[in-house]
Amino acid sequence: MITILTRQNSIANHYMAELRDITIQKDRMRFRRNIERLGELMAYQISQCLTYTPQKVTTPLGIAKTQLLEEQPIIISIMRAGIPFHQGFLNIFDQANSGFLAAYRHTKKSGEFEVHKKYESVPNLDDKTVILADPMLATGKSLLLCCQDLLTNYSIKELHISAIIASEEGLDYIHKAFPQAHIWIGDVDKELTSKAYIVPGLGDAGDLAYGEKY
Repeated sequence: MITILTRQNSIANHYMAELRDITIQKDRMRFRRNIERLGELMAYQISQCLTYTPQKVTTPLGIAKTQLLEEQPIIISIMRAGIPFHQGFLNIFDQANSGFLAAYRHTKKSGEFEVHKKYESVPNLDDKTVILADPMLATGKSLLLCCQDLLTNYSIKELHISAIIASEEGLDYIHKAFPQAHIWIGDVDKELTSKAYIVPGLGDAGDLAYGEKY
């Protein structure tokens, strides 16, 4: 199942527009905050798909009946642009455990690139609901590598994959690779450049959030 937030009118459209806007992007703190806000909105959407159980809450005047989450999901983000996105999810799932991955592109002389995973720090994911968050889904190769490793090493109960902007090519690639996952996307763009940047996209999310890398 694929859910695309901006296919329906909501405040998500405003946050997405600001993320893309070349003028507003100059405000680095606002850029990070908009990524965080979209993480919050996606977390709320995902929360509606999770399992709840009846509970009673004691108030000063009596007993209130409600439905509460059986278990908080585990949030795993791909650094570095994933850090503010991760915080958005944590703002909603405020008791959730966290995990972090790092993957990078190695560009060959031919111009082609390989994806390598450099770092992993995750809790036990066996029989857990996992949200894997990566702001930009371009080719899908880094996300594929990270998901494959997690699914190989753990018996994940339920997998949610979340990105702010995806290319059509990358979204199709990930959906075919993990048909069991629920994929949550802010918006989908049609094109990829020869260097695998999404068009119109928003540029390099990591550089815009934290400064250029060398």
